Amino acid sequence: MSAETPQWKADAKGLSFAIVVSRFNSGITEKLLSGAQEALAVAGAKSSRVFWVPGAFELPFASLKLAKAFDAIIALGAVIRGETPHFDFVAGAAAQGLQRVTLDTGTPIAFGVLTTNTFAEAEARAGGAHGNRGYDAAMTAIEMARFRKPSRGGAKS
Repeated sequence: MSAETPQWKADAKGLSFAIVVSRFNSGITEKLLSGAQEALAVAGAKSSRVFWVPGAFELPFASLKLAKAFDAIIALGAVIRGETPHFDFVAGAAAQGLQRVTLDTGTPIAFGVLTTNTFAEAEARAGGAHGNRGYDAAMTAIEMARFRKPSRGGAKS
C-alpha cells in the first residue's frame, strides 16, 4: 500500500456529478459516500445526485445510463475478499466495466471501489487510518471533469 496522500486543489464550480453507490457492504459504502459529498461541498460543486445500486457489479450499468447527464461520475463500492473466487469476478468486472463506460462515453468515472482482504482494511480506507477513498474519488472526478472540459479551467489542448 502506498503511504502517499494526494494533495487536492479542486474547483468544482459549475460542475454536476452523479454518485453511484453500492448497497452491499453499506456500513462501508455509506462512509465513502459521506467522504465524496464532503469533497464536492468543499470544492463548490454545482450539484450532485446519489443513485443506489445493489452491488459493485451493477455500478457500470448505472454509470452508463447516467453518463450523458453529468460532468463526471463517482462510483463507490466495497468488495471484500471471502473464501471463494467471487471477489475476483466482481472486483474485476466492476473495474473493467467502469473503464469501458468512461472510454465509450467520454464521461470520467472515478473508481471509488475498495477491494480489500478484510473488513478492517475497508474500514481503514472509509474514513479510518488510511483516509477516505470516497473523498479521494470525488476529487479525482472533479479533476477529470475539468480535464474533459478545458474551457472550464482544466487541461489545455
